[in-house]
Formats: sequence, C-alpha cells, structure tokens
Amino acid sequence: MTEKSFPSPYALEPAEGGEGWKDLYAYNLVFQENRREVEESKFWFCDSQHWPTVTKPFETIGFEFAVSCLGQYNSRHLLIPPANGIEFRIHNGYVFMSPVGVAPDEIAARVPQFMQRAGHYFQNWDTLLERWKGKIHSTIEELNALSFEALPDAVDIDDVLSGKGTGPNDDLMNTFDKLISLAFRAWQYHFEFLNLGYVAYLDFFTYCTEVFPGIPDQAVAKMVQGVDMELFRPDDELKKLAKLAIELHLTGHFGNTADPDATLAAIGAAPGGSAWLAAWEEAKDPWFNFTVGNGFYAHDKYWMDYLELPLGYIGDYISRLELGENIDRPVAELIVERDRITEEYSELLSPEQLEAFQGKLGLARQVYPYVENHNFYIEHWTMGVFWRKARQLSNMLHEQGFWANPNDMFYLRRDEVREALFDYVTGWAVGAPAIGPDYWPAEIARRTVIIDALSKQRPQPALNTPPAVITEPFTLMLWGITSDQIANWLGDSDAPEGEFRGMAASSGIAEGPARVISSSDQLSEVQVGDILVAPVTAPSWGPIFGKIRATVTDIGGMMSHAAIVCREYGMPAVTGTGTASAEITTGQWLRVDGNTGRVTIIDAPVVAEPALASSHA
Repeated sequence: MTEKSFPSPYALEPAEGGEGWKDLYAYNLVFQENRREVEESKFWFCDSQHWPTVTKPFETIGFEFAVSCLGQYNSRHLLIPPANGIEFRIHNGYVFMSPVGVAPDEIAARVPQFMQRAGHYFQNWDTLLERWKGKIHSTIEELNALSFEALPDAVDIDDVLSGKGTGPNDDLMNTFDKLISLAFRAWQYHFEFLNLGYVAYLDFFTYCTEVFPGIPDQAVAKMVQGVDMELFRPDDELKKLAKLAIELHLTGHFGNTADPDATLAAIGAAPGGSAWLAAWEEAKDPWFNFTVGNGFYAHDKYWMDYLELPLGYIGDYISRLELGENIDRPVAELIVERDRITEEYSELLSPEQLEAFQGKLGLARQVYPYVENHNFYIEHWTMGVFWRKARQLSNMLHEQGFWANPNDMFYLRRDEVREALFDYVTGWAVGAPAIGPDYWPAEIARRTVIIDALSKQRPQPALNTPPAVITEPFTLMLWGITSDQIANWLGDSDAPEGEFRGMAASSGIAEGPARVISSSDQLSEVQVGDILVAPVTAPSWGPIFGKIRATVTDIGGMMSHAAIVCREYGMPAVTGTGTASAEITTGQWLRVDGNTGRVTIIDAPVVAEPALASSHA
C-alpha cells in the first residue's frame, strides 16, 4: 500500500467566497483547532454516496440523526462484535466519516450478547418487522398531523373561558420540538433492522468465502437476488398506470405532462379517464412519497409534490410499450440464475457444510429485502413528510418577515430555528416587533454566498493517512472503500490511461455512450442506450434504468443502493470508481465490465450498434 496521504483537513482552504463556513455548523460537526492531533490521527472518507452536495445548516439533521442512530444500534443495542459506530464531521460543507473500531480484546466479550440480542430478531423476524411497520406508520401519521400556522391576533375565547392556561405560542414551540423528535425516532427505527440485514448477509458472505475459496463477490450476491422489494413498488405502480392508459386509450394525454393539473383534468374528461384517475389516486398514497434525490436535502423533489415527474415517467413507459419493449424487471430470469448458481455451489459441499450453508442462505434471503425496503419508509416517505412540514414552517416565518424567500430557513441550524421561533412568539406576546426580520435576511444572504462558493468545489475523497489495509466490513460492503480504491484516489492505480477500476457490483458487459449526470435534475437528458455515469445514483432512478445499458458510480460497495438496484434490474454496474464522473465526459464511448469492475473509454464504432449486454455468473 502506498505511503502517500490525503490532505489534512487543517491544511485545506475553502473555495474563494467560502471563508467563515465553520460558523454555519454546530461546534461538534467541524474539526476544532485544539483537537488537531486527535483528528489528524484518523482516516476520514467523504460520504458522497449519501451526501453528494454541500449540506445547508438545517440539513445536517439528516446525517446527524442517521449516523448517530446507526452507531447506537451497532454499539448499544446489538453490540455487533467487530463494529461500533461512525464518527462524522463537516469539512468545507461536505460530510466526512471515520469508522470507530472495536478493540480486539473486547470483541469476544460482545459475541454472546450480540447472539442473544440479534438472535431474538432473527428468530422473530416477520412478527417484529410487521410491528416495525406499524411503528413507522404511526410516526408518519404524527408527522402528517403537525401544522405550522401564524399566531392569531388574540387567543381564542374558548381557550380563555375554559381555563386552558396556555396559548398558541406554546403549541407552536411544542410542534417544532415534536417535528424534530419524530424525525429522530424514525431514524432509530431505520436502524432497528438494517444493520441486522447487513450482518446476516455478511455472515453468509464470509461463510461462502471460507467454503468456496475464490468465489466471486458477484456469485454470493446473486444467491439472494430476485426478491420482491417494496422499494421497487413506486416504479412498478408507474408501469401499471402506463399499461392501463394504453388499455383505456388514454395515451394521447401524455404528450406534454409539464402541467399536471391540466393533464389530469384532460384525462378525467376523457372516456375511461375516471377509471384511470381512480388507479392513479390509489397508487399515489403511499407510493408517490418518493424522491428523485435521497431524502437528505430540503430541496429534494418528491413525486407527491411534483406530479409532473411521475406523469412524465408514465408517458415515457407508454412510448416504450408502444414500441413493443418489455418494461418489466427481469425477475423470472434473476430467480432462474439465482437458483442455478446456488445449486452449483451447493453440490460442492459436504452434508454438514450444506446444512450450515442453507441456514445462512435462508436467513440472508429472509432479511435481505429490508436492506432496501427501509429506504422507502424512512428516506422517502417519512423524510418527505418531514421536509414538507419544515417548508411549511419556513414559509410561515417568511410571511412574518423573518427572511426573504420561502425556503430560507434551511440556512439556519435547527437550534437557531428554535431561537427564531421564540423570537417570533415573544414579539407576538409582548406586542412589539420581533428582532428576526431585522437580523436574519442579511445573515442568510451572507450564508447563501458561502454555501454557493463551497458548492463550486468538489470535496477531497478522503482526509489524512489511510490505513495499510481496509478491514472494517461495513466500510467495504456499503461504501466500497477498499485499499485499491484508495490507491485510485491517490493516483497510485496501475490502471492504464482511459481505464477506471471499481467494484464489480452487477454482472454483465455493455458498451455505449456515456451520459454524465451530477444531479437528478438532469435525468431528462438520459437517452436510450446511454451508459449512466454519476457520483452516485438514487433508488428512485428506476424509471430510467430501462433506457440505459449500464451504470458507473464514484462510490459504493457490493451492498450499496446502486449495486443492489442494478442487480435487481439486471443492469451491468461498476461502483466505487472514485473519479469516473469527474474524468469521463458525456458522449465518450465506454465499455463497462460488471464482471471485473473495469470501465474503459474506447473508440466509438462507426455505426452505433444496439445495446450489447450480457450477464453471467
């Protein structure tokens, strides 16, 4: 392994105009000067898989709650023997992480405790998971019930005569506190099962590497593929609606879906339109609580709030169906391949090994769907409601003069929002103007300049000196941070010019023109036959997967969302290339080898051929 190091966070200056960025974030989220020796002794990697863009001050709630709760379940609930939590910091606006290991002499003592705690969940998985869904639904209902309204000129007379004793100011402050606490509760639920899903798969994976020396990672992954996942349900609902539109002869209404109200009104007025609209309404709740982002940013667009998005996807599916294409995921083929590979490897085992293998495989298959399904319930549905309520609060305070634009609240930390709220209710209570309208507009303008400046500069992939070998299993499995990946980042790769190496995340080989996408706003640019190249993809990009030939990402391991989704769509993929999206340009002809993890820039054929893709174990 190279002795090269990444820069120290203390030596990296922000982009011009980004000076003073540390003041935007809480003290515990930035590298403090008096902790330099401690912080420089750790290896930090940029989690651009979950936070690919600069995080505004209020948006830190996403990684603070997510990573805190991840650690809580590893370290305090389950006592996972080799893994504690993950430390996190903001640097120049981007999120960096450093896994916290377990001291070798403490691992053995955690094993029996882990077996008792995790074993209870594994033995009662279906019952506990059904209970989990009830808890999530209740949390979402509580979030939906919240409302942020401007304070009235006077307390309602009934509240006075009943002796209630408190006013709407009390309700407003409590509603904000509840908004935050419900989000924190939801993120605890998120990790109640997630890490167990990873542990079960990791246990199966580790056993396979022991009894099948040299087995490809892909072969292990394929033994659990082809399962029914709720994460794909939103996309499946769109496909059903596209097929229904054809059946009811409504296809002419999907030529221009930019105005959802006009489109839906025209459909409703057409023969058969009411039946289609009934199916549309049934699909909307809950399946349109789906974001084209990842749920961690206030600006993420949710289908429920931007109905032109699902309508546009339906229109695209209609066009492809009319051309005779099959738009369904190849589930049957995935299952045939899964069973074939499982059988081939099973035949190599002794009876004792086979029993252990089948037990571990059965558990992995049982828990595997949750690894993706939780995404819909938390990142998409819960966080969609959370951001909707937060925007309502921001707009209410905007109307009270606290800031110039409806969504400016997200430039404040959540503790500052509570201060602004108290300022508002105090001004209301004493009958004098609040201070916020004279303070926040200028301060938000200053912060906007800083955030915009930080956004113009790509983050370092990592900070400080990397370890000789990456061994922490979750870092390898989820983020694809391997020793080879680090060598790529440091420029020590032995890959020839024009070749990128990463994780062989989903098998198959494909060639085609690159389509480099840096945000979900560019999805409309994707053309049939493109190879998608992006820093990271989102599970909700499913509607474009039928168009493209392969996927290439900068970050992500075998169990990253991009890898799992691509396998379930039968799509060749290479994840964790490090720099592909920055060095490849749209239009370059690529060969993506999802079997070896290599992406190569090649000369385009004189005549572009139809999709060349194959899949093998």
